[in-house]
Amino acid sequence: MKQFDLSFYQGKKVFVTGHTGFKGSWLCKVLANAGAIVTGYSLNPPTSPSLFEIADIAQDVHSVIGDIRDYATLKAAFDAAQPEIVLHLAAQPIVRDSYKNPAYTYETNVMGTVNILECVRNSHCVKSFLNVTTDKVYLNKEWAWGYRENEELDGFDPYSNSKSCSELVTHSYKNSFFADGRVAISTARAGNVIGGGDFANDRIIPDCIRAAMKQEDIVVRNPFSTRPYQHVLEPLAAYLLIAQRQYEDSRFAGYCVTSSGNLMKKTTEGPSLPLRCPLTLKQRAWILTRMKYFKFQFWILTPGKFCWTAM
Repeated sequence: MKQFDLSFYQGKKVFVTGHTGFKGSWLCKVLANAGAIVTGYSLNPPTSPSLFEIADIAQDVHSVIGDIRDYATLKAAFDAAQPEIVLHLAAQPIVRDSYKNPAYTYETNVMGTVNILECVRNSHCVKSFLNVTTDKVYLNKEWAWGYRENEELDGFDPYSNSKSCSELVTHSYKNSFFADGRVAISTARAGNVIGGGDFANDRIIPDCIRAAMKQEDIVVRNPFSTRPYQHVLEPLAAYLLIAQRQYEDSRFAGYCVTSSGNLMKKTTEGPSLPLRCPLTLKQRAWILTRMKYFKFQFWILTPGKFCWTAM
């Protein structure tokens, strides 16, 4: 298999939903550095401060502020962009917030997915679509080991369940409207992402830093839970690789990515992608040197492991 090369994105028209969020901002910066023509569609940054503002992402992309639930506004931005690749990250991502406002969570995470897929269905420009969900979509059986990509989807809380529904919506659209292969469609499941610029509530590292700055006790909400963590560049590399590969060959469509061990496995028949992080140390260095003005410090660990980012 040939080496993953970010130069593929040079000149490609990419539509990113959720571009003002933590992952979305990093993704837009990577795409812009690779020479992609990026249009972002999202609400205003969800936190203050935000990585979107600190890194001046609006200077790198065409930024459209809008609600993923507003189909008319979304479609207008989509039609103007005429994207070849769509990366759907827009979501209500906080579990505790989903308990406070479950209806909004379902409207955003389920109908938002329907709306972006309707844009794709009613267009003739898209070749590759990736829906980013979460590793929380599985029925939680309290196992000591990780879940496989073919496990039952039935998230417990409103956030996780809404993402399970988003997976089912994507699968239905894929079978109902894109069975001819004109658009390659995949979903990616990753979670527990860490990295510089994450200012959200209910995230363990940002919460620890905020507590330390205020000289308060650090409270771990679930001290008996064991979770894998990955640096934000790891899932983003997977998203970009999947979107590229299925753009080039629709047989690669259907991948799911889990956070445990950075696994990448296919849920349908066809070619396989590597089971390790697709970014080499040289490629990671390429990204980091071009993002040095983020004013974060980076330490590269071993291949296939996460990089640690100071905040």
